[in-house]
Amino acid sequence: MAVSFDLFGTLVDVERPTDPAVTVAAELRSRGVTVPDDFAAAYRESHVDAPDGAEVPLPAHVGAALRSRGVTAADNAVRRAVVAAFDPAVQTRDGAVAAVAAARDHGPVGVLSNCSVPELVGRTFVRSELSHREFDSVVTSVGCGWRKPAAAAFETVADGLSVAPEALVHVGDSPATDGGIERLGGTFVDVREVPLAELPAWLAHRADGVDA
Repeated sequence: MAVSFDLFGTLVDVERPTDPAVTVAAELRSRGVTVPDDFAAAYRESHVDAPDGAEVPLPAHVGAALRSRGVTAADNAVRRAVVAAFDPAVQTRDGAVAAVAAARDHGPVGVLSNCSVPELVGRTFVRSELSHREFDSVVTSVGCGWRKPAAAAFETVADGLSVAPEALVHVGDSPATDGGIERLGGTFVDVREVPLAELPAWLAHRADGVDA
């Protein structure tokens, strides 16, 4: 049995900027980037034409927002500003470590995370009680180009775990995004209904049913 986990809100909680536009703007200014007066409005606008379900990396969005107001900034400065703006304080959720260990007892384990900020998932692992080395596949939307519930996101993590999507059990906190696995024939486990502390027993019961 292959199991993938959502990261934010499922395995860990992170502190997010109260007003991302303000935080990003401050980081841009600290790197010598001219920030237009109406940057907050530009930040909320769509600037990159992307297919439905595709991920737009946040640095690309911010760079396009600046250009829409006549400001050109070096890509590396924009990227560093975005990464710094979302530098996380991380709290590993109760039961997460045991849940991942239990999943590993039954087969390959992965992470599938909607995340438009480069480096954020890696930094989160460093600051959590979990290690990326505990997972056979770590897939982010900024890395694979697709956000859950897009089929391509689930197909990517399933491929990394060497299973078909319909054989995947995906654990998450959002029926709207994580629940997309059900459209591919896989199984969604909502941590609001099956808390992480109960997941080892749920997995053992499912394994018994599969093996029967």
